[in-house]
Amino acid sequence: MLAIPPAQKNNEFLEKFIPPAIAFVVVVALWEMVTRMLGYAPYLLPKPSDIVRAAAENWSNLMTSVLTTVYESVLGFLLSIVIGVAGAVLLASSKIIEKAVYPYAIVLQTIPVVAIAPIIVIWFGAGVNSIVIIAFLIGFFPMISNTLIGLNSTEGNMQNLFKLYNASRWQVMWRLRLPAALPYIIAGLKISCTLSVVGAIVGEYIAGIGGGQGGLGYAITVASSRLQTPYLFACGLSASVLGITFFLLVSAFSKWALSSWHESEMKSEN
Repeated sequence: MLAIPPAQKNNEFLEKFIPPAIAFVVVVALWEMVTRMLGYAPYLLPKPSDIVRAAAENWSNLMTSVLTTVYESVLGFLLSIVIGVAGAVLLASSKIIEKAVYPYAIVLQTIPVVAIAPIIVIWFGAGVNSIVIIAFLIGFFPMISNTLIGLNSTEGNMQNLFKLYNASRWQVMWRLRLPAALPYIIAGLKISCTLSVVGAIVGEYIAGIGGGQGGLGYAITVASSRLQTPYLFACGLSASVLGITFFLLVSAFSKWALSSWHESEMKSEN
């Protein structure tokens, strides 16, 4: 693989990030100008400067809420990875098990989390445990579905080659099918990592801890009830930044894990 000159890398970086940055500046500037000209009250439509001011004035509470949501999201995300990948391996190891169990995973995905969240609170109590389980439930299906697709998409000729050398079923799974499914697993990670943030915030609406230990979902609820619209926007934007950060971290892991051998990442290097 040919090395990319530093100048070319810099150009690619500029081409990738400058257009969105310019669009962001333009949108924020127009938003500020229009709201000033129309004279909207901050509780109806705050200006970007109002949002920044509200975030600065409530910085300590905002950071506490963000860190709480990060903790809950990461736990739910990790749980979805472990159980999702393990479940997919189990299903892929037997077509009978897959046909018997996978439909129930689909059913679990189709049930609105808001509908089963009260049951989860009854079973596990209000607080972090219920929030983590809700985040897990939202992020679980993309992991098991993508991983199962990847495991079932392993090239048949390679499987026959392993069998020709008398590889056991588990050797085929661990040495061939799982590595071949890695791009699909990472695709599931990219979906699940952002959904885990959504799940944590939904969980905080229903089962969150109040006071100084509340996450972004609780902060959004309080700001909404008090008509603190600028702070409400700040909390919403913080949740968005959190999801984007998770996605970028998984994308960086994808580049590290796949760039040396898989076309999906090698193309970006050429």
